[in-house]
Amino acid sequence: MKIERICVYCASSSLADVGYRKDAEKLGNLLAKESVTVVYGGGAAGSMGALAQGALKHNGKVVGIIPEFMVDLEWANHEISELIIVKDMQERRKKMIVGTDAVIALPGGSGTLEELIEAITLKRLGFYLKPIIIVNTDGFYDPFIQQMNRFVDEKFMNEKHRDMWTIVNEIENVIPAISSAPLWTEDARHFAAVR
Repeated sequence: MKIERICVYCASSSLADVGYRKDAEKLGNLLAKESVTVVYGGGAAGSMGALAQGALKHNGKVVGIIPEFMVDLEWANHEISELIIVKDMQERRKKMIVGTDAVIALPGGSGTLEELIEAITLKRLGFYLKPIIIVNTDGFYDPFIQQMNRFVDEKFMNEKHRDMWTIVNEIENVIPAISSAPLWTEDARHFAAVR
């Protein structure tokens, strides 16, 4: 599978541990070196800014998608390859994932979690068929993973739904995880509802 364009969900917080920003920058470096276009939320601060900076340092292409109100608040990153301004958060989430070869979720807050959950839901319903990689830095996503597994254990989701995401602990494992992710098809709609 040729990887050309990846959507990355990450945080704008500059107060979170610096290690998260270092990982984001490392991911940007890695994707740029692989000639992969980075699509992200268009912010200049926190892990968002570090991701973009990491890619740009290695002449990578970075596409930011940001709602108008965030531009008005001066949160936008004007140094990136392309900045797409949209009406609202819903349009942003939709545009970020369209045409991508994978989704990567770095640690983040409620916005990052919302984006990740939406991607998983779209995959469950057969609208998004590509790999979803969760970067579990220092066990950050352990409670989330536990909850997702409980959804399956408690029969709110199908056993097959565990194949919708892949967990990695290190940035270096992201590309191999994308390449080896289980195949997902539109047939997922047939077992989306648990009966």
